[in-house]
Amino acid sequence: MRATIKIKNLALRTIIGFNEWERNKKQDVVINVEMEFEAKKAVESDNIKDSVDYKKVKNEIIAGVEASNFNLLETLANYVLKIIMDHPQVLAAKVEVDKPHSLRFTKSVSVVVSAQR
Repeated sequence: MRATIKIKNLALRTIIGFNEWERNKKQDVVINVEMEFEAKKAVESDNIKDSVDYKKVKNEIIAGVEASNFNLLETLANYVLKIIMDHPQVLAAKVEVDKPHSLRFTKSVSVVVSAQR
C-alpha cells in the first residue's frame, strides 16, 4: 500500500531571481510538497521509523532554502526535490514552488518538478 504525505503552503524567504534588485533582499516563496512511500509497514507498526518523518523533511527544507540563494525557481524547486529524495523511504516526490506577486496582475508564478525511484 502506497501513501502520499503532503506539506502544504510552506512559506519561506530566500534570495530568488536574477535581477539586481532581487539579489539584494529576501523574497517570499511558497513550497508545496508531495512524498509517496510504501506505507504498509508504517500502518501495521504505527511507528515513525517505518514512515517518512515529515517534520524532519520540513526542517531540512527550511534550513536549506533560507540559507541559500537561487537565480531560478527551477533551481530552487530541484534543490527541495533533492532534499526529499535523499530520504530512502520516499519512492516519488513532487515539489511546487510559488513566487508570489512576481508578475503584475498575477497572484504568483510557480514551477513544478518531480522524481521517482
